[in-house]
Amino acid sequence: MNIILDLLLLLIIIIYSYLESLVKVFIPQRRKSVAGEIVLITGAGHGIGRHTAYEFAKRKSRLVLWDINKHGVEETAAECRKLGAITHVFVVDCSNREEIYDSVNQVKKEVGDVTIVVNNAGTIYPADLLSTKDEEITKTFEVNILGHFWITKALLPAMMQRNHGHIVTVASVCGHGVIPYIIPYCSSKFAAVSFHRALTSEFEALGKTGIKTSCVCPVFVNTGFTKNPSTRLFPVLETNEVARSLIDGILTNKKMIFVPSYLNIFLTLEKFLPERALAAINHVQDIQFEAVIGHKTKMK
Repeated sequence: MNIILDLLLLLIIIIYSYLESLVKVFIPQRRKSVAGEIVLITGAGHGIGRHTAYEFAKRKSRLVLWDINKHGVEETAAECRKLGAITHVFVVDCSNREEIYDSVNQVKKEVGDVTIVVNNAGTIYPADLLSTKDEEITKTFEVNILGHFWITKALLPAMMQRNHGHIVTVASVCGHGVIPYIIPYCSSKFAAVSFHRALTSEFEALGKTGIKTSCVCPVFVNTGFTKNPSTRLFPVLETNEVARSLIDGILTNKKMIFVPSYLNIFLTLEKFLPERALAAINHVQDIQFEAVIGHKTKMK
């Protein structure tokens, strides 16, 4: 009898959730304030991280900017200060666990407890698997996912104590579907998406509903990491476009942020299509970028 009641309740919740989502399409969602929040952004020296910092600066957050590139992160900080934000700069290698832990301790002493973290630092080595060096595979995972673990573990105790915070994972469409010649990158982004989902589930299980999570998954972004990217079905995004979608998702506590938003529909349909149809879609997409194949750089 209990299982029947549970299933009926589940059905009611599912129907209510769909109706709630439908209503939200037509009613603007309430946006929270991030003024005064201490926001740590990794990979803030360029690209998505830089423009995300600008978005938080406009909203009067206190910024903690990390990047391995000292010149780049200082340029970002200078612009954020022009926008009126108190900004602190740290040169940090997000592939180095001890450096991450030491830097977090330094941030706590000099700035305070971080309440929002944007795990954005990432790397990619476009090449076929046999042309990818072992150290490149290791570095990809150290930066793209293991760094998320070390940073989150170091910042989480203060968030848990207050039941307040927001953990943002910058992933990719490659965390939901695969592209040849970037196998380590795709694998690390699948791990990042899973990290976000599992962390979200754990907060719910612990009753820490005040700690929010968001994961952004864009298609190709013109960051300079991948040279000459192009695709026929989706646009190549500029970093400021992704940053605007990211900040909008954070302010509305959106858990999964796809850029462009209709990407979600495509990924849902993909789950129901046979392999031949998926292969045809990949052919139509005609995704291209420069990659090392057989130790030679080619467009693929």
